[in-house]
Amino acid sequence: MTAIIDTFIAPPCNEAVTVLYQDEYLLAVNKPSGLLSLSGKNPLNKDSVHYRIVQQFPTALMAHRLDFGTSGVLLLALDKSSNAQLTKQFQARTVKKRYMAVLLGKIEQTEGRVSVPIAKDPPNFPRQKICYDTGKEAISHYRVIEYFDNPLRTRVEFTPETGRTHQLRVHSLAMGHPILGCDLYADGESEQLAERLLLHASRIEFLHPQSNQPMTIETQCRF
Repeated sequence: MTAIIDTFIAPPCNEAVTVLYQDEYLLAVNKPSGLLSLSGKNPLNKDSVHYRIVQQFPTALMAHRLDFGTSGVLLLALDKSSNAQLTKQFQARTVKKRYMAVLLGKIEQTEGRVSVPIAKDPPNFPRQKICYDTGKEAISHYRVIEYFDNPLRTRVEFTPETGRTHQLRVHSLAMGHPILGCDLYADGESEQLAERLLLHASRIEFLHPQSNQPMTIETQCRF
């Protein structure tokens, strides 16, 4: 099997990672677009949310990740026990996430469900592909928030049931309405209509890893 080589070099990100919530077990931060969640294997991709956070919190562990271009709420555990508890919640799909996105064109159906299986696409790494033979189940729900004119665009709220790599980008493409600013799955027009990927993790609901109390963390979408 041919080894997959990642040649991507992230440009510098000057925007700060801001803390949304903090206690002795847990951190919730607002990740800027254009910053890796975890440092890459290439030493030129050292800068990341995790790299910055461990300078102040050396024990911090990533409970989940957001794509390089996606902004919004990201959870980090401050000890192994809390990380294990959060990981169980993500695996059990009990964590509820909401995303805001702006898509190309007008989505006529104001709400709906997308169920399209997603698989890795090694020849086109890091792209994923729709594959009904080998793909894993991927389910997203969407709700139209508003429409824009000139050019025609639609703001939607996504609520994914699953957490596949690039899920919302692939599902948007399957709907025929790619996310603006997407460099992997959009056509030339939709990529050029935004300087960044217009996808933002606006809200996450979960149980605190130690107290088991319901937690809701939100951060405002800036597009």
